[in-house]
Amino acid sequence: MLNIVILDALTFGETSLSEIESLGLVTKYETTSKDETLERVKDADILITNKVILDESILNSCKNLKLICIAATGMNNVDLETASKLNIEVKNVAGYSTASVITHTFAMMFYLNSSSKYYDDVVKSGEYSKSKIFTDVSMPFHELAGKKWGIIGLGEIGRGVAKVASAFGCEVSYYSTSGKNTNDEYEKKTLSNILEQSDIVSIHAPLNSDTKHLIGHSELLQLKDGAILLNLGRGGIVNEDALFAIIDAKPIKVGLDVLEQEPMKENHPLLKVKNINNLYITPHIAWTSVEARDTLISKIAQNIKEFF
Repeated sequence: MLNIVILDALTFGETSLSEIESLGLVTKYETTSKDETLERVKDADILITNKVILDESILNSCKNLKLICIAATGMNNVDLETASKLNIEVKNVAGYSTASVITHTFAMMFYLNSSSKYYDDVVKSGEYSKSKIFTDVSMPFHELAGKKWGIIGLGEIGRGVAKVASAFGCEVSYYSTSGKNTNDEYEKKTLSNILEQSDIVSIHAPLNSDTKHLIGHSELLQLKDGAILLNLGRGGIVNEDALFAIIDAKPIKVGLDVLEQEPMKENHPLLKVKNINNLYITPHIAWTSVEARDTLISKIAQNIKEFF
């Protein structure tokens, strides 16, 4: 029977693991620290990891290991070169969370665009009950139709966002971080033009040498007053120190689902922002819809079946 070890099952939440459990003897750890990894992996035939690092020293200690299943699209937590030398197959899962990330992109945009926190607070604080009129127009918001939406990174998720934004009547354009992507449906622009002209800018790019701190102090200043910036790509694309310096000084709204350090470090400068209604941060949840996690488990199980 296959010895299957899951190193960070807590990232799956309450998602059923029955498809994987039907394939062998499963040992499940909610989380695994660096110091715990070696002991837990050494006898495994199959390892399943989301973010636990499997480096050269760890892989060299695994005498039975045949397959590593990464519960994500990115593969940077596994030493792929060493795995190849040891004839250990490494499989990731692509495309499982596309719809989930697109959904969360618009959830963040609507939250910021409609001043949802402000109006929710107005009602729950009792201020609305004291109103002399039936409505409250103290915090203006805008329709999507006719707005310019700039997308940084027109991969599968970026194209999905573009399609939905177009359905709302937005004028969509994009910037290719690699310079290689082309798409005849939408206008390709420079980064400066995207930032200067767009009412909404959403980031759906990977983190690499081209995108590290792509959005820094000068880029944030290029944003239009009233613009919304959303990062659903990777932490590190937006320079967080620069953002902290700008967001209380310039009338922009920013939504972040990813940060340079996750979990967010204690006493992070962004926790001290004064204009709290202009900043919306979620804890890397865009990928975690129930449907996305179910699909992820199913595709991991399929990877195991196909390998054996």
